[in-house]
Amino acid sequence: MAIDTPQRFTHLPIIPVRDANGEWVKVKIALPARNMTAKVWRVDVGRVPLYLLDTDIECNWEADRSVTHHLYGGDRENRLKQELLLGVGGIRLLRQLNLNPQLYHLNEGHAAFAGLERLREYVQDSHFSFGKSLEIVRASTLFTTHTPVPAGHDYFTEDLLRTYIPHYADRLTISWQQMINMGKMHPNSNEKFSMSVLAISTAEEINGVSKIHGRVTRDMFLDLYQGYYADELPIGYVTNGVHYPSWVSPKWHKLHSEIFGEGFITDQSNLKYWEKIYDVDNEVIWKTRNELRAILISTLKQRLREEMTKRLESPKSIIKAVDELNANKLTFGFARRFATYKRAHLLFQNLDRLNAIVNSPKCPVQFIFAGKAHPADKAGQDLIKGIIEISRRPEFIGKIVFVEDYDMELAKKLVQGVDVWMNTPTRPLEASGTSGEKAVMNGVLNFSVLDGWWAEGYKEGAGWALKEERTYDNQEYQDILDSETMYQLLENEIIPMFYNRTSQDIPEDWLKQIKNTFAQIPPYFTMKRMVDDYLSNFYSKLAARSQKYIDSGYKIPSDYSAWKKKVIRAWNNIEVKAINIPDSSSKTFKVGDKFDISIVLKMNGLDAKDIALDVIHGRKENDMHKPYIKCSRMTPGEKIGSTVEYHLSEVIKSPGIVDVSIRMRPQNEDMPYEQDLRLVRWI
Repeated sequence: MAIDTPQRFTHLPIIPVRDANGEWVKVKIALPARNMTAKVWRVDVGRVPLYLLDTDIECNWEADRSVTHHLYGGDRENRLKQELLLGVGGIRLLRQLNLNPQLYHLNEGHAAFAGLERLREYVQDSHFSFGKSLEIVRASTLFTTHTPVPAGHDYFTEDLLRTYIPHYADRLTISWQQMINMGKMHPNSNEKFSMSVLAISTAEEINGVSKIHGRVTRDMFLDLYQGYYADELPIGYVTNGVHYPSWVSPKWHKLHSEIFGEGFITDQSNLKYWEKIYDVDNEVIWKTRNELRAILISTLKQRLREEMTKRLESPKSIIKAVDELNANKLTFGFARRFATYKRAHLLFQNLDRLNAIVNSPKCPVQFIFAGKAHPADKAGQDLIKGIIEISRRPEFIGKIVFVEDYDMELAKKLVQGVDVWMNTPTRPLEASGTSGEKAVMNGVLNFSVLDGWWAEGYKEGAGWALKEERTYDNQEYQDILDSETMYQLLENEIIPMFYNRTSQDIPEDWLKQIKNTFAQIPPYFTMKRMVDDYLSNFYSKLAARSQKYIDSGYKIPSDYSAWKKKVIRAWNNIEVKAINIPDSSSKTFKVGDKFDISIVLKMNGLDAKDIALDVIHGRKENDMHKPYIKCSRMTPGEKIGSTVEYHLSEVIKSPGIVDVSIRMRPQNEDMPYEQDLRLVRWI
């Protein structure tokens, strides 16, 4: 049961934000028949100021005062108010603070209304056209999506939007339908308004949070770029990283500083530092791991005793559960948000087998579970309930443990103290995951599905993996297979390796895995590497383009917007006057032969520089069609009257049956990428 605990703000590291007159800074957004006001708090997170919007003030309607009470929960109307406050209110707050960032980074679609508010500023305050304003906003915006799970993407009905933002289209000088289409995968359809699609519509750069997630994101939003293949889409990735000082145990922090040297903390992604772990004595590493496990178990005993007492469980059960927890046992951790795709149930597919594992006289094991489910996720809540019920069975008391009230402090103890970190998501629904990254920085071995970050992080001899590819389309069968694979790895590899000790009680093979983990994995998953990737892959590119717009006095976005309008008007009237593609039925082409294609277009007022023609090569193998192999650009000739002839001459370099198609698309030197103006015709 959720419990609301009033906060004493005078006891928190949080301060009111005040203006030059000493007045509390507030922002307002218009809601039906009223304004909703939010006061502003500031939290300094290191050198970074974090601003919080708080609607729990007397001037608001009662229904609006609770908007910022809970991150999750409430109905769709409350969610819309939250996202209006975050997006519109967030931009208005920045302006009140006289902050005008060069770039805006939207994390998830929840903040997408920031794009609409910035558009309103340019249209209303700067008196720019909507098209010009859109190019300016897009050129300075990055959108990062963090999940492929549908529940992580918010949708709203058009009726609800008409109730809350009926005025926005007029402010943007566009029609209501134009604005609504900005949030629809298929314009003019009956789809609900997608905040993620709105974010894409107002952002020039888009990324997922791991290599696999980048691919999954391209598949998710493929319909926004009809006529292109998923691999062509302008959606990249930056794999999440974690903040080393926040998550690494002080014991490891001290040891790393001594071993790696002074330059390490500012150059954490440098492999040369981490490889020095091989020079450390096994006894030192094993002693540190034992100490951290002991700290965790001590913490769990205290929490378990308090939780079970609060639940009025029998003293006998409490004593047994606490006594069974043992600082010398092989300890597994599974802690995260409890969603069904995380598959916390896999370990419990065969309780007899699990019983034998945890109650082995020579090689005992204990599993620690923690986490919370979304308030509306009944299935996730049932998972937690099921694990707790299993943990109360006599054979599992103190060996299968679910720890309540999962928070940051418990998370730190878990990623530092367990021996093995488990993650078993349904492929490919783990966008990235970061708990396993935190664990490897503490010498904890991962035992996970090759999804999200672990697909990039896994190295043989440094943890264990369940393969990325699915064996069965039927999820129930896949769960059974993965569960059996887990049991086998536990029984035959993981548990024996931990308990195979030298005469000095040192598990040398286990420590070799720990050293390999330290040396080969953490450097790639630090916050520094992540920030460096964002800078090189996205921020620098956006900053350069945005500055180019400013330096031109915004002439470039104005001209580019006008060009888009011209192409859109002319597009459907471009005519194919002639086409010449060699007929393979009358001639057999061999490797080394030249293959010539030509096409004549009547341009309808456009020039050759406005249109690109791609020759797409596809291949059939064993009657299976591979839709995309490569793309070749046709070369335009001189415009004669209203027509232009394009041609391509290629030498065949590989054998096999090849299908050839021609794709027409707009092109312009100011395009950030080929798919920017989503007009495509296949010829």
